[in-house]
Amino acid sequence: MRIGVDVGGTKTEAVLVDGSGVVLRQVRLATGFGHEAVVDSTVAAVEQLGGHDGVSTIGVGIPGTVDPATGTVSHAINLGVDHLDLGARLASRLGSEVRVENDVNAAALGAFHLLGVPATQSIAYLNLGTGLAAGLVLRGELWRGSRGAAGEIGHILIDPAGPLDLDGQPGGLEAMASGSGIARQWATGEPNAVSAVLDAADAGDPRAVQIRSRLFEGVASAVRILVLTVDVDAVVIGGGISRLSDRILEGVESVIDGWARASPFITSLELGSRIRILPEGSPVAALGAAHLAAPTSSPRLVS
Repeated sequence: MRIGVDVGGTKTEAVLVDGSGVVLRQVRLATGFGHEAVVDSTVAAVEQLGGHDGVSTIGVGIPGTVDPATGTVSHAINLGVDHLDLGARLASRLGSEVRVENDVNAAALGAFHLLGVPATQSIAYLNLGTGLAAGLVLRGELWRGSRGAAGEIGHILIDPAGPLDLDGQPGGLEAMASGSGIARQWATGEPNAVSAVLDAADAGDPRAVQIRSRLFEGVASAVRILVLTVDVDAVVIGGGISRLSDRILEGVESVIDGWARASPFITSLELGSRIRILPEGSPVAALGAAHLAAPTSSPRLVS
């Protein structure tokens, strides 16, 4: 059996998975803030699953810059973590081997297995949440790049006249098509800025229409970039914004159709047919964390 833990900005989700990929148990609890609290809440999640007796490996997905070789985490700002030897700390507390990975990479691996993608195929997992980033699973293996920056497409600039991102650059994908980017553009303080913008755009608000157009173009551009750079078989969309897929996909597909009408080459890529949406509520990051040291199998959720 294996355990996978997804340490999020507000919640920590953990799953117990057996050798055939069945999720036996799942728990969710609040994430602590700061080094000690993050370690404590992760340990608590494992213990609420029933502990680690009989567990071969424990995997953890967490935001920030992660060194999978050492299990250290840096710059996880939303968690109050500057530099933390998370893998070593957890192994000491739990008495089991612990593997640590960036949360988007873990989610990409989880999506690959959850959707039953053949080991000969490749996917990009496009996370549309507070930020925007992608994880790559190429023929069943995570691809991190030479310095761990593979998939950090939120920093790709697509509109020099677009809104500024937190990195100080204008018109980046994250500024245009992430939850935080939409919130900064809308700037009303509403708790769900993306839904508020979509509602206002439907009502004809011209500023909301412009922000919505940027959102559609940003998501479509992210899909195009992932296909053109890696030629993945599918781009799987997840994250908080994906819950609004019924309100967003039509606009994204319209942007892609416009490109296709203008370019036979873009038509040949069949971008729209490569998009997949994760089932809502799927614990993909926790599932992926459980698979960090596991042979290829397809997890199934126990009803």
